[in-house]
Amino acid sequence: MTEDIKKRIFFLVKEIRRHQDLYYKKTQPEISDSEYDALFDELLELEKKYPELASSDSPTRRVGSDLDNEFPEVPHEVPMLSLDKVYRDDQLMEWIDKVGKGLFNDLSFVIEEKVDGSTIVLHYEDGILKRAVTRGNGLVGNDITENVRTIRDIPLRLAEPVTSVFRGEIYLNLSDFEALNKEVDNIYANPRNFAAGSLRRKKSSEVSKIPLRSFVYEGFFGDETMIEHLVVLHRLSQLGFHVGNDIGFFSSSTDNRYESIFQAHSEWVKGSFNDIGDYIHKKLSEREKLDYEIDGLVVKVGEYAERDRLGYTSHHPRWAMAYKFEAPQAISDILNIEVQVGRTGRITPVARIKPVRISGTTVSNVTLHNQDYITSLDVAVGDKVAVSRRGDVIPAVEEVLEKNSLGNKAFLLPDICPVCKSTLVQEGAHHFCTNRDCPARIYGRLSFFVARGQMDIENLGGETIRQLIDLGYVKDIPDIYYFNPDNLLGHEGFAEKKVALIKEGIEQSKKRPYSSVLSSLGFDEIGPRVVEILIDEGYTSIDMLLEAASKKDSEVFTRIQGIGPKIARRIIDQLNDRDNRELIHRLKEAGLNFSEEVSKKEIELAQTFSGEIWCVTGTFEHFKPRERAMDEVKRCGGRVTSSVTSKTTHLLVGKNPGSKEAKARQFGTNIVYEEEFLKRLEE
Repeated sequence: MTEDIKKRIFFLVKEIRRHQDLYYKKTQPEISDSEYDALFDELLELEKKYPELASSDSPTRRVGSDLDNEFPEVPHEVPMLSLDKVYRDDQLMEWIDKVGKGLFNDLSFVIEEKVDGSTIVLHYEDGILKRAVTRGNGLVGNDITENVRTIRDIPLRLAEPVTSVFRGEIYLNLSDFEALNKEVDNIYANPRNFAAGSLRRKKSSEVSKIPLRSFVYEGFFGDETMIEHLVVLHRLSQLGFHVGNDIGFFSSSTDNRYESIFQAHSEWVKGSFNDIGDYIHKKLSEREKLDYEIDGLVVKVGEYAERDRLGYTSHHPRWAMAYKFEAPQAISDILNIEVQVGRTGRITPVARIKPVRISGTTVSNVTLHNQDYITSLDVAVGDKVAVSRRGDVIPAVEEVLEKNSLGNKAFLLPDICPVCKSTLVQEGAHHFCTNRDCPARIYGRLSFFVARGQMDIENLGGETIRQLIDLGYVKDIPDIYYFNPDNLLGHEGFAEKKVALIKEGIEQSKKRPYSSVLSSLGFDEIGPRVVEILIDEGYTSIDMLLEAASKKDSEVFTRIQGIGPKIARRIIDQLNDRDNRELIHRLKEAGLNFSEEVSKKEIELAQTFSGEIWCVTGTFEHFKPRERAMDEVKRCGGRVTSSVTSKTTHLLVGKNPGSKEAKARQFGTNIVYEEEFLKRLEE
């Protein structure tokens, strides 16, 4: 019986690996997701029942564990140096000419995409993944092996029993990033930071749920046959690694070297030095069509003997150059890091930087979001950093350019609230002050409630709210409607005209619609988008919503498209909270709107695209940005997804579409163009 089980496990391991290779590397799946899951679940159950038969490289190691990781420091066997950078193609060509003149033999350059991800160093022994280490400072990194084991396209076992060290990049596809970042309040500026933060999560079981991917671009074989970079890249692909899809090889020689390699990689480009400029411009034009971010190209001397002649500086190799597509918008120094407390109790670290001008604005404060974000960037006081304004609005630290010379390590959040001294509690990626009466939380709730885009109460801005709190007239949101503004007369700054305007603003706010009132309460996860979803689902009054929440059944809300388990739990918890129910009761008594009517026409409209799942690609004449087209789909009862899957029913295609169109045709998805889409909306 045991021998039969052993054979079955061997078959399942082999078959699952084959299907993983077809799905993740060749994008040619042979079976459905449910069929694959059945194979995987069977293997998982057998290994639980017969743990002695489970191998260290079993595909089940991908699911991770719930044990906390320690991430111990590990010295690198080979120093992981940075790359020198240029920002213009003429500078790159000057470097190529300079390097070429110093060498005697035929020379080649290999150009690869500079994937904007998190560097990883992989150690294999006899073909089995034994250790995965972050780059760290180039000399010492952190062991994140258990988290890396969960990444589907990193082999747990190589195609051959090789003992070697490999270097690569871990990243997230843009479509996956957009969907996942919404679940964490869009705290990450880009996929790189999300990937880096994910790799440092304490529990590998959480990492396994994130669709991280990899490129591997260096192998340190110590093999006399591995003396040219193009040969190494080909070897990496043979071993089972994911290497670049569009690699350029440019040689000073006109011979026909590597013909067999180019036959195996038909997408790789071959040319002379004269073709390098055209190749770079081609990559620039194709950048926006990629489903992953590249922030430049990496140009490397192809021959390892010539690399040895060129050598290294203490910072970078002289035989490689990074051609960055965009220069950092500004460079500054971190002077200090402080901690702020928001209305929900969320703790936000803020960096005070040496003031710099970005897009015509002086920036001196930069949000650092949470501990995971700080850790992923390794930000410390004194560091020199690249700073940008995300969407030309929010200042952000994009990367650490130079570590401080003071020995300061990455900033750590305190254990207690800096305002009320309550003990902080960690929930997911964030730390919270759970004291509802914390002065910072009270001010945050009130100033959020009265702000523009919320209840929009004229003449009752943040500074006035601060004065009302200090004077003792207002302690929570309902007090705005119960205190007597006339009592402000005589206090500094409150003349008759201002008091009259405050009264008028408060009365006008009572006319604000139910959707504005509910989202203005500041309940975590119940913002304008979720409120819109709930109302569209038929929860058109607070009483209906409270009744649904009182059942304490998450499925009541997770059945609604756009609401996941996390949001469902937060809705239930907050609407059953005694203080929140009392707040709602007092505001209802004050005369605020807690219900709204839905017209028959709106109900009919919401059925137009019912049962359809839409995705979008390209640019459009009538929908700028293109998300407005997807808003129309949702308004008409359809569902929207950020990536094309087998379940996507329609793809709206505009000018210059990306890879989604080819994928949609592969799945047999309905392709819809703008003119046809507009006609359907008119109907």
